[in-house]
Amino acid sequence: VQLQASGGGLVQAGGSLRLSCVQSGRPFNYYHMGWFRQAPGMEREFVAAVAWSGVRRDYAASVKGRFTISRNNAENTVYLQMNSLKPEDTAVYYCAAKWKIHNGLQSDYDYWGQGTLVTVSS
Repeated sequence: VQLQASGGGLVQAGGSLRLSCVQSGRPFNYYHMGWFRQAPGMEREFVAAVAWSGVRRDYAASVKGRFTISRNNAENTVYLQMNSLKPEDTAVYYCAAKWKIHNGLQSDYDYWGQGTLVTVSS
């Protein structure tokens, strides 16, 4: 499974960005998809995830109400719409895939993309 994330960049506080992640190599609907982030000097943390069917979603408390995760199974793509961005959202964002037979959306992912940098200026 290969994951290619894109859409990062520099944005002012209060602005928006949309990240995309295209998956290839295996049927997309075999996997739950998640977004994680890692700020400088910090551990990687869970941001959001969507189950293989698109029905169940989960968010970190810090982004709930501001970020929206979605997936398009026909295009093998997962999105992260990020609104009302804050400087503390600055991080490298990674998409990840987890085989759907395993429950839970916040951890134990099997495949990782290369990351895309999001920088939010104050």
